Formats: sequence, structure tokens, C-alpha cells
Amino acid sequence: MKTVILASAERDLVELRSYIVKNFSLATWQKSFGKLKEGIRNLARFPHLGAIPEELEALHQSQYRQALSDMHRIIYEIRQDTIYIHIIADARRDMQSLLMRRLVR
Repeated sequence: MKTVILASAERDLVELRSYIVKNFSLATWQKSFGKLKEGIRNLARFPHLGAIPEELEALHQSQYRQALSDMHRIIYEIRQDTIYIHIIADARRDMQSLLMRRLVR
């Protein structure tokens, strides 16, 4: 399947990189980014394996799925033969707060 990383997820990657490099190291970011790329490649092969995120299911948004990659959540949507990646976030982050900020944007 074709994979499209939306602008929102691109911003997430920039913020994530900045946070990891600042608080850990460039090497940690490179390792983490490699795992994220691997996770995204796996989505293209097995897109329906991801579960519906609880936070979105509660809002009746069952078209979204999530995949875990190391310590990150990849929130995506499947439309026909394309996967759209909406969010890439630290798995420890409060997803409710993140979703509310996204709705306000």
C-alpha cells in the first residue's frame, strides 16, 4: 500500500526529534527514527493489524488505527489503497490532551 505522512505527522517528527536530541542524544534519535521507519514500512505490508485507539473509539472515530513502534504511537487511517499517517507521538504522552490540541488547531 502507498503511505502518506501528513503535515501534522511531519510536525510531530520535527518536535519528537528536537525533544529526543535535546534530552538524550542524536544517536538515540537516529535509533528511534530507524524504528519508526521500520514501523511505517510494516504498516504498508499489514495495515489492518493496528488496533483502534481507545481515545478515538470513544469519540466514534473507528476509521483510525494505531501501531506501536518502540516507544511511539503511529495513528493512521486507511482509505482505499493508501495509508494516511496523522500522528506520531511518544506512547507515554497523554493522547487525550494531544487530540484536543489538534482539534483546536
